[in-house]
Amino acid sequence: MLKFNRYSKVLIAAAAMAVTVPVVSSLGQDAPPAGRGGRGAAGGAAQPAGPRSEGDRALINPYAVNQTWYAMPKGRYLGSASAIDIDKDGTSVWVAERCGGQDLCAGSNVNPVFRLNAAGRITAQFGADMISYPHGIHIDSDGNVWVADLQSNTDNAARAGRGNFPNPAPGSVKNVAGAQVLKFSPQGKLLLRIGTPGVYGKDATHLSQPSDMVTSPVTGEVFISDVHDTQPANNRIVVFDKNGKYLREWACDPGARGLDCSHGIAMDSRGYIYSANRAQSRVDVFDPNGKLLHQWPQFGSATGVFIDKNDILYVSDSNSGPTSSYLRGIHIGSARTGIVTAFLPDPWGVPSNNNAMRGTSSPEGVAADKNGVVYGIGVTPPGINKYTLATATLPVNAQGRGPGSPGGPPMGSPVPTVAPPAGQ
Repeated sequence: MLKFNRYSKVLIAAAAMAVTVPVVSSLGQDAPPAGRGGRGAAGGAAQPAGPRSEGDRALINPYAVNQTWYAMPKGRYLGSASAIDIDKDGTSVWVAERCGGQDLCAGSNVNPVFRLNAAGRITAQFGADMISYPHGIHIDSDGNVWVADLQSNTDNAARAGRGNFPNPAPGSVKNVAGAQVLKFSPQGKLLLRIGTPGVYGKDATHLSQPSDMVTSPVTGEVFISDVHDTQPANNRIVVFDKNGKYLREWACDPGARGLDCSHGIAMDSRGYIYSANRAQSRVDVFDPNGKLLHQWPQFGSATGVFIDKNDILYVSDSNSGPTSSYLRGIHIGSARTGIVTAFLPDPWGVPSNNNAMRGTSSPEGVAADKNGVVYGIGVTPPGINKYTLATATLPVNAQGRGPGSPGGPPMGSPVPTVAPPAGQ
């Protein structure tokens, strides 16, 4: 069990308490001009103007990062991935990656779903020829593995030119996949399918580009983010019972665009739903019936969300670009108060003309184990970053001036925080 040092104790305490600190962003701010984000004019997120990145730079980063902690089987490389979660054992990590490539698993017969132990060794794998485009993963309270299979392998309509796979001839695809959510046992046995494989739609039996899902440990209900960033995509969070029966749905964004409004999804201890609204660069919080409770921009341009048993909220931002009002990385704070207490900058930095990563880069997905070890997983470039609390070096902020360091505040200074907008 990890022994919490002074900085980790302060981090958890700060995340749990509601304090008054300066607000550095608000819902009422206007979005900067198109092209300011990492995804470009077609898929860029509406990000508020103002000194948001200065707020990020003030936050403490008490973590050290390890990018080489895991091993892939001989002859195989990790593909792009946004899907990561923690096993029921509390320390092993489940990943769903795109078969060594950047988009579809078409033409590959490797297992896209696997479990890594804490030492980075694969201890289980499955899913070959069953999944087209793994995008989200969730481990339920029984240890079962849920996978959001985003795009159809028979219909190019939603790919927007990505993947470079032509539409296959009718009947030529042996294993039709995509536009579905799959539930597996930890050994890889298929237990449940929601959606119609390869067929987009918006009704009780069809999904269109499902990005992620989470299940209630109390009711067994399945909450699915049925939306992505290209058409055809549904603007909804849709709920099924534990057997896959349709129950209800609500719009994940009431705006006219409605795309990319729930790129990731998580649930806190109260059963509230946290949605990564990448299109609007915020976290939206709903009750289980879809009532909007909060809209939080202080966690950056959210692409992935994770909540641990202590209601600590982890939000990944792989979306922000060199001219946006956010910094790319992982924000950590309280799901109860919305106060942000730490920021882990992307080790790859912010893409620029000299670092031309496609669209999003790491970390697009995020998870944290029972000991507080944080994992970030990326699309461009592929990789799994492992963040552990630093015990041999001083915590730093994104500018490298932590308490007690040269040019920084005195040792023992209060940990800076970023609060939600007033009334949120």
